Amino acid sequence: MDYKVKDIGLAEKGEKLVRWAEQHMPVLMSIRKEFKKEKPLQGIRIAACLHVTKETAVLIETLKKGGAMVALTGSNPLSTNDGVAAYLAKNGIHVYAWRGNHDKYYWCIEQALKIKPHVTMDDGGDLITTLHTRKQALIKDVIGGTEETTTGVNRQRAMEKNGILQYPIIAVNDAMTKYLFDNRYGTGQSSIDGILRATSILLAGKKFVIAGYGWCGRGLAMRARGMGAHVIITEVDEIRALEATMDGFDVMKMERAAGIGDIFVTVTGNKHVIDAKHLKKMKDGAIVANSGHFDNEINVEWLEKNAVKKEEIRKNVTEYTLKDGRKIYLLAEGRLVNLAAAEGHPSEVMDMSFSNQALAVKWLVANDGKLKNKVYKVPDEIDREVARRKLASMGIEIDKLTKKQIEYMRGWKEGT
Repeated sequence: MDYKVKDIGLAEKGEKLVRWAEQHMPVLMSIRKEFKKEKPLQGIRIAACLHVTKETAVLIETLKKGGAMVALTGSNPLSTNDGVAAYLAKNGIHVYAWRGNHDKYYWCIEQALKIKPHVTMDDGGDLITTLHTRKQALIKDVIGGTEETTTGVNRQRAMEKNGILQYPIIAVNDAMTKYLFDNRYGTGQSSIDGILRATSILLAGKKFVIAGYGWCGRGLAMRARGMGAHVIITEVDEIRALEATMDGFDVMKMERAAGIGDIFVTVTGNKHVIDAKHLKKMKDGAIVANSGHFDNEINVEWLEKNAVKKEEIRKNVTEYTLKDGRKIYLLAEGRLVNLAAAEGHPSEVMDMSFSNQALAVKWLVANDGKLKNKVYKVPDEIDREVARRKLASMGIEIDKLTKKQIEYMRGWKEGT
């Protein structure tokens, strides 16, 4: 069995974490039962580049029960749970991931691709990009792929626009049962969790600056306000800025927010949202973190070049002392604070995201040869099936339209 993990001896610890996640992911577990019986992925090879968490393990084992051979690598150098990786490796999954694999990150991706995948699963787009740049010979076997993040979908839409995308991608990120819950409630809670685990500070009364008011930013703003923080939003989109204002938050340019904020969190999917000119204005003791997928939203290079002293003062907290004596605290190297300093999204919300992943892979396989090389939305029937199952698992029943109501909605003659 080919794998590369930190310590296979951590498998028992990982098994307990996975068991806990399974208990809180009823929708995906119901899909697993069906996959085990129907084997819709029999003979399919899947290469996945995902955060190696306990929830991911539940997805991977569901795909395996469906008949697939799976190779897994981490989508961030700091987001792998070593116990979970060991557990999966011990149970027949080709895993190439360990926390802190900075220098071997792309090596791990290339190892996962050695299975010659029929399907790719991505969280950020690095695996898909690697296939299209360095491993093009493998693309001939690929049926399609899935992408779970805003960042990744943006990259793949750019590939499609430029005529580079060589196989169909399902934008799992854009499923309503993904972004309305994973991005909003998952990112909101898990980012706060990561910040508090890393710093143990009191949020109440702090000026909490959030760059980006997409669904992730909305969720984070909601949770930070609930903890008593004074929330400030920075945006480049007029509509989102207006929405944040109407939601009761202060909205201003980052250049102004930089001088008054206590805590800064980026959730934009763009580069150098917090740049040198902002870092120069921050007050002594400012805390800077990122919840976007890549570690380039904060200009960490500037801190590295301009600090006279650098020290890890707590786990996942690096203290940069600047020439004028100010100290700026960077969390989790500027990488995803909710995964690097905590455990990522709660299992209950990943239940929906990974159910979309599993059903999207099944749909891709069933539609082999029928799709163009473009980015597709998750089929509406999958999105709504996930919602129906989630409601059922929560014991919630909803109304149904009557025959008269359906006819009324389809008609146009009846009026005042």
